[in-house]
Amino acid sequence: MKNVFEKARQSRGGWWCLLLLAGLAGCQAVREIAALRQVHFTLDRVAGVRLAGIEVERIRSYEDLSAMDVARLTGAMARRELPLDLEVHLLAENPPENTVSARLVRMDWTLLIDETETISGRFDDTVVLPPGEPKPVTFAVSLDLIDFFDRNARDLVELALAISGQGGAPKRVSLRASPIIDTALGPIRYPQPITIVSREVGS
Repeated sequence: MKNVFEKARQSRGGWWCLLLLAGLAGCQAVREIAALRQVHFTLDRVAGVRLAGIEVERIRSYEDLSAMDVARLTGAMARRELPLDLEVHLLAENPPENTVSARLVRMDWTLLIDETETISGRFDDTVVLPPGEPKPVTFAVSLDLIDFFDRNARDLVELALAISGQGGAPKRVSLRASPIIDTALGPIRYPQPITIVSREVGS
């Protein structure tokens, strides 16, 4: 390969060939970047929601909690901790009019609830997004609600219910993210975070 480039450099028009090859690689990178910028992210669902170990999806209100559930919440509140665990399921769609696949290789994210920044994390898998084919992007989230919301047990249960879509007062859930894509020129991070999910959940 080295000899090929050396001959191209020494031959008439060789430099133009090298510039053309570099330009083609650059055009491919530009197309890939443009493709990812047009990817549409939506919140498919939030699943597996657990509050202090309680399966939130089996209840509709604070009154549905069993005596054991209330005791568990009371104990957690006494320790000043109320862990919330869930799975975020996104759908990422590369528009069908794009001519190249987008390749998501990493994404740093921050979860916001009613404009309050909560936990941050990193999606560290590769997802190839062919044009016109929605693909799942799923990751786990774990946070302590008491670290971000100074409320009583009932209010925090209602908050967990809203996040899970089971009930509670409507809450705005947003995801601020910094995707990284792979291109012909190497991995490239978005220069500014983007809001890829923003919707109201709860009843």
